[in-house]
Amino acid sequence: MFQPVAARPLPNAVNSSLSEFENLLSTAGLHAGLTFLNGRVPHRFTAVYRLDQLMLHMVDMVDKDGLNDMKLEAVPLGDSFCQFALRDGSFLTTRSADDPRLDGHPYQGVMESYIGLPLARADGELFGTFCHFDLAGRPVHDDEYAFLTQVAAVLPRYL
Repeated sequence: MFQPVAARPLPNAVNSSLSEFENLLSTAGLHAGLTFLNGRVPHRFTAVYRLDQLMLHMVDMVDKDGLNDMKLEAVPLGDSFCQFALRDGSFLTTRSADDPRLDGHPYQGVMESYIGLPLARADGELFGTFCHFDLAGRPVHDDEYAFLTQVAAVLPRYL
């Protein structure tokens, strides 16, 4: 059974954002929720992937540039950065080219920044991942990362 990363307490403004996110999910759906999350970070892409055996299948994705030119509908687990989020409970890299944890990975230096968290259903069954990613190096503020851990706990209820 999957055990999520413990979330730390959040400032009131971030708790307000979590409420806004949940309201968007319940009234406007997943795409609206992902659009909201994408607007909070500098990353170009925000996505949810469903794990099915050794493949990750895109449930939905937001492209800040509006191009949707990335062909990432289905990705082998072993070729993804999501594998590390699933294995370790989270994964964050802001410059993959310089990240020794990714030495030898086929997308090291291609997909430069990634932040991913596993998604699990209420019964602990692993669903997949939630992630932000970009072809350029992008930082994530500590408070935003803490917020995203809360998002990962809430999101599966709406999938």
